[in-house]
Amino acid sequence: MTTHVHAIEWLGSLVRLLDQTQLPLTESHIDTDDPAVIAEAIRTLKVRGAPAIGIAAAYGVALSSRHPAPDLATLQAHIRSDISMLGRTRPTAVNLSWSLRRMAAVLGRASSVEDARTSLMAEALAIHREDAEMCRRIGEFGSALIVKGAGILTHCNTGALATGGEGTAQSIITHAHRQGKGIRVFADETRPLFQGARLTAWELQKAGVDVTVLTDSTAASLMLKGLINVVIVGADRIARNGDTANKIGTYGLAVLAKHHGIAFIVAAPASTIDTSMASGAEIPIEDRSAEEVTSPFGFRIVPEGVSVRSPSFDVTPAKLITAIVTDGGIHRPPFSFPAAER
Repeated sequence: MTTHVHAIEWLGSLVRLLDQTQLPLTESHIDTDDPAVIAEAIRTLKVRGAPAIGIAAAYGVALSSRHPAPDLATLQAHIRSDISMLGRTRPTAVNLSWSLRRMAAVLGRASSVEDARTSLMAEALAIHREDAEMCRRIGEFGSALIVKGAGILTHCNTGALATGGEGTAQSIITHAHRQGKGIRVFADETRPLFQGARLTAWELQKAGVDVTVLTDSTAASLMLKGLINVVIVGADRIARNGDTANKIGTYGLAVLAKHHGIAFIVAAPASTIDTSMASGAEIPIEDRSAEEVTSPFGFRIVPEGVSVRSPSFDVTPAKLITAIVTDGGIHRPPFSFPAAER
């Protein structure tokens, strides 16, 4: 079985994005050299997952540097406008702002138009390459926590589709699979956009992993029956104290895991840790369009006139988390991440 999935590819003059809104039925790509197209792809979840968002935005800045400009000051003003545009797309994923700050710092050090273009392209490629390496290290560290025959519950999508490598939480899963641990994975469908059913199941099937899709309300009963031994999820932002923002529904799974005495593991690159935020109470939570709930895939299921709340993320308190796995290793409570972790 193949595991060769790329959410984002650099083609030499264009960025290629795998349109994740079309999966699993159609593998369709967006090839573009336009930062505005990349911003729209991020906003509309054609590219998604905190690390992948950061990588796509970095390429958007690099492409912005190709704008014709008579001098460095003019080019810098244009690029900074595009950085602002890209930064407004998704407020919760910290990798987006982290990546754009890196690109802005490179821009600020540029000595000429050509230097800006060359150095920004090199930085975008470095961000992509570094993320792939971080994914590998997360998988190696985290797989040590997985026992043979484990039943693993995961939520949303944390694989290659969400990153520049093999994934975060999903990298742990695929590493454990290749180690012959005989794992079985249960993937929450993850409403309202079904990233677990559409994306995680698709990726794990390609990797030859035993995967079963669950409705979002099924986990508790399987925990009670002893079929789930560990929950592994990703993160879009981790506060200094270990509070973690992830796809809506994650907090509920952490409460269930605590009740059933099951390990709850968060996996994310160190770039996801936002040490500027003392706790999860400071993490901005993105609200998505009501239509994603009322009319999934264009078919209306909610009566007209009924109110909808559709936060994209929730925050899991650190006290419910057994371990946080980063590319720097396994962190256990009490969590306290110094600035150097980033």
